[in-house]
Amino acid sequence: MNHRLKSIFGGSVGNLVEWYDWYVYSAFSLYFAKVFFPPASQTAQLLNAAAVFAVGFLMRPVGGWLMGRYADRHGRRAALSISVLLMCAGSLMIAVTPGYARIGVAAPVLLVIARLLQGLSVGGEYGASATYLSEMAGQRLRGFYSSFQYVTLISGQLIALSVLLVLQRQLGSAALEAWAWRIPFAIGGALAIAALWLRRGIEETPSFRAVAANEAATSSRARLAELLRYPRQIATVVGLTAGGTVAFYTFTTYAQKFLVNTAGWSKADASRISALTLLVFMLIQPVVGYVSDRIGRRPVLIAFGVLGTLGTVPVLTALAATHDMTTAFLLLMAALLAVSGYTAINAVVKAELFPTEIRALGVALPYAVTVAIFGGTAEYIALWAKSAGHEAWYFWYVTVCVAISLTVYVAMPETQRAMADD
Repeated sequence: MNHRLKSIFGGSVGNLVEWYDWYVYSAFSLYFAKVFFPPASQTAQLLNAAAVFAVGFLMRPVGGWLMGRYADRHGRRAALSISVLLMCAGSLMIAVTPGYARIGVAAPVLLVIARLLQGLSVGGEYGASATYLSEMAGQRLRGFYSSFQYVTLISGQLIALSVLLVLQRQLGSAALEAWAWRIPFAIGGALAIAALWLRRGIEETPSFRAVAANEAATSSRARLAELLRYPRQIATVVGLTAGGTVAFYTFTTYAQKFLVNTAGWSKADASRISALTLLVFMLIQPVVGYVSDRIGRRPVLIAFGVLGTLGTVPVLTALAATHDMTTAFLLLMAALLAVSGYTAINAVVKAELFPTEIRALGVALPYAVTVAIFGGTAEYIALWAKSAGHEAWYFWYVTVCVAISLTVYVAMPETQRAMADD
């Protein structure tokens, strides 16, 4: 048990650093958007920053394919180490890149390159870490332990917001807009080096070692053609991810901007309410994961689908009109409680769909493609709808995406016992 906990902790801490680096971009874009782009309205500059955020997602399928193959051929631990190095490079590049006023169009170009590196990293991170945690967890509490992937993911986002709150309080908006927005990217680069050291100390999973010992399996595993032998599993990953990822990015990364740009909150107040809701959201994940170990994965996913389909439009409509912090907290928390039915268990469900020899690639590639299409564009579509004067269109877009995923949850088989032989 101690060995298992140590391995899960080591894998999770590295995951936290990866996602901190990824979300720092979103948390600080309110301040650096005008540094990298020509002068324009706040919405237009945020739209440009959101477009670059979406571009980072385009590399996630590439990262999912490359790192998924690597993890299935050479081990989960090796892939996790490479992914954190790529994230380190992207973060340090953003930290040192001059603004548009100094180097012109080269500034947004370098920003895009940095986000492409980070997208490659995160695309590979998800499949490798989901597979690693699922294989190290054991059957009885696999949902509980695997939920720590999103605990660390949310922790990374929460730490990014916490850094923002500290800098807002200590330095103020003027310094943040002038230069201090670079600090969290430099911190991210340093933390990535620490994560690499931590991951070098974790052990390979028994499931991978068992398959790696078989030369015949080694020669054929992790090929795209091999993955295509599982069309139903691929379709299930795509379907169960689409609505979940749109809802997740709507009520986490976009919520902060929504409070500022739509509800008229100050940046500081929006950051505080986002940090508080994310803290509670993080703590909910293991509870939901544990529930899935008791009642199954499918009922938990269906609960998210029903609540998301019925509640998205009312919650976002009410949130747009509120100026009370308690009301805003309760609205966002209600939405995130529902989203937990997806976030806490989606990684383990995907891992349970595939056999060991193709698991990392099977989890990573279809997930990364789906997130690139739906999650990466969510913020851009929301801002586009607002700029067009029809912000409510986005509310219905999220609702339709969740409803489509609900049909998959209803039709899919229960996966809880699928990895019993690992």
